[in-house]
Amino acid sequence: MGTVTRAHLAETIYAQVGLSRNESAELLETVLERMSATLESGESVKISGFGTFSVRQKGRRIGRNPKTGQEVPILPRRVLVFRPSHVLKSRANGLTPEAGDDGHGGDE
Repeated sequence: MGTVTRAHLAETIYAQVGLSRNESAELLETVLERMSATLESGESVKISGFGTFSVRQKGRRIGRNPKTGQEVPILPRRVLVFRPSHVLKSRANGLTPEAGDDGHGGDE
């Protein structure tokens, strides 16, 4: 299929849920905005059977310029991390989840 875009997602909501195209787009934007605001505040977003988005703080460290070899300080920053659920990992590998597996496995 290629890359799924906001437009693809909104169209899928329209086709499967029965909302108007405008309502489908608004619903998608509301969900994405809520997820973004939650991550901005440093909280995690967990979607059962899909995965967990979280923000991690990285400390200051020394890096190296690959062209010159010169040491360069890398400032502290926050990075976004996605950890897929077991269900999503299985589906990505063409496997079907075992009966009773709801994606709440231990290493999520």
